[in-house]
Amino acid sequence: MNRTAARMLTRLYPRVWRERYGREFTDFLEDRGGGLGMAVNVVWSAVWERIFPTIGGSMDTQLTTFGTVLRRPSAFAPLAMSGAALALVLGAIAFNRGVPHDTDEGAVAHLWQILMVAQMPVILFFALRWLPRAPRQSWPVLAIQVGAVLAAMAPVFLLGL
Repeated sequence: MNRTAARMLTRLYPRVWRERYGREFTDFLEDRGGGLGMAVNVVWSAVWERIFPTIGGSMDTQLTTFGTVLRRPSAFAPLAMSGAALALVLGAIAFNRGVPHDTDEGAVAHLWQILMVAQMPVILFFALRWLPRAPRQSWPVLAIQVGAVLAAMAPVFLLGL
């Protein structure tokens, strides 16, 4: 890769990162060669670095960013569980060609109940663990979690399932 392209790609990274790794990274890009695939990978990594910045030589992530708190398993697991519960309900409605009104709840209803109940202790753990450590970043995550729970409950409540 030529020097100009290597410098341009390095400039995509945040200033703090460039001060620490910029010269070495530019030299690496020049020596490595690479093509379009490498350029796309570097752009992706630069975007990722701007969203989830790293600090120091140890590459420890900051707890002061929203993204690092959201990447914690106790933060995103309830979101995934709510998404799965919502997908179950919407899938059941789509495959039954309307709202099912069976006397027996069925497997979909039981899975939905398990997902909704199982995420409550995880949300509680997240609140107890992260609100004292990083309240400014944890409150929005907690609000998103509650919103996801309400979104998964809405079709069940509104359609009387």
